[in-house]
Amino acid sequence: MTLTLTVSDEVRTLAPGFTHVAVEAHGLVNGPSTEAGSALLDDAARRLAARLAGRAPHEDPHMAAWREVYTAFGSKPSRTRNSAEALAKRALSGAGLPRINLLVDLYNAISVAHLIPVGGEDLDRIEGGMSLVRAGGDEDFTTVAGGEEVVEHPDEGEVVWRDKAGVTCRRWNWRQGPRTRLTEQSTSGVFLLESLAPVPVAEVVAAGAELAELLEKFSPGARITVRPPWSAA
Repeated sequence: MTLTLTVSDEVRTLAPGFTHVAVEAHGLVNGPSTEAGSALLDDAARRLAARLAGRAPHEDPHMAAWREVYTAFGSKPSRTRNSAEALAKRALSGAGLPRINLLVDLYNAISVAHLIPVGGEDLDRIEGGMSLVRAGGDEDFTTVAGGEEVVEHPDEGEVVWRDKAGVTCRRWNWRQGPRTRLTEQSTSGVFLLESLAPVPVAEVVAAGAELAELLEKFSPGARITVRPPWSAA
């Protein structure tokens, strides 16, 4: 069954230039990070450095647009960076990019290379469809603090991804919850590539196609569908 993805009218109004491409995959093979995945992350960092040509990530027009949207819904973008900016900052630092597991490494490589926020969710852990909404403030977001599971609540008006059970990602694409994240046992996933103007829709489509090719390469025989771009324009 295809996952239902919806974007609320409130989010459309907040960010009329928002576009997302979804890649849905079944029959995936995940596991620990590999040398091949690590090489893709290293190559993505090189592509990012060439793209920025000495600029800081937040100076890129796309990252600047995300900062404006974060500010518009009450978040502080210099403290809670969107996932692409946070990864880019780490890629250019001495710390380098983290190695999580094969599937996460693949979509992180695409995110860094294209400077586009990309998230991955385990389809088997999602309850119902997924919606991008402005939070009421009473939704549950399960996370981990100090090694213990804790339940937080988003700020009122904060943009979040959620399913029937609660919030899956806070501050649009800042922090994913552990409940639906891709683990080494995951076999089905949905990958969301998100962008704002001035990024051309064609660039997001190209990034989605590149991710689909990587998923096919590392999970031969997987059933992969790239959905047409959704746009709020």
